[in-house]
Amino acid sequence: MAAVDLATHPGHLARRLQQAHYLLWNTVVSEEITSPQFAVLNALVAEPGLDQRTVGERVGLDRSTIAEVITRLTRRELIDKVRDPQDGRRWLLHLTPAGLRTHKKLAVRTARMNQIFLAPLDGDERAIFFDVIQRVCDATESLRRPGDAEPATTSP
Repeated sequence: MAAVDLATHPGHLARRLQQAHYLLWNTVVSEEITSPQFAVLNALVAEPGLDQRTVGERVGLDRSTIAEVITRLTRRELIDKVRDPQDGRRWLLHLTPAGLRTHKKLAVRTARMNQIFLAPLDGDERAIFFDVIQRVCDATESLRRPGDAEPATTSP
């Protein structure tokens, strides 16, 4: 049997792309705040007072992952949770002053990281890169279970 050319496997290339992102994130942005944690901070800058489920949907994290991210950010005192006055079962999330400062600092660093990450591409290639990745991500949304951020799987 011949070896498979992994350069033709999108999952393999996506994993390598993620590895490059992880390396750049830890080198340029932060070793303490992860990319998903930053995404949550960013979502709450854009829309303060979202509930945990909605934040997870906005940033593409499944229920268990968003719960863990919220717990870590709360422990670090970067976000506050307050009961929803209309629905006492829900918690609404807000950035603390420390969370706002952290977001501001990391937003500058993420811009620098993106410059490095995208340096091999010219302007037109960057536009195509984002368009293609977004279309693939959007297409996989139809594979998700309603209310969950993980792809649905079926039994053989």
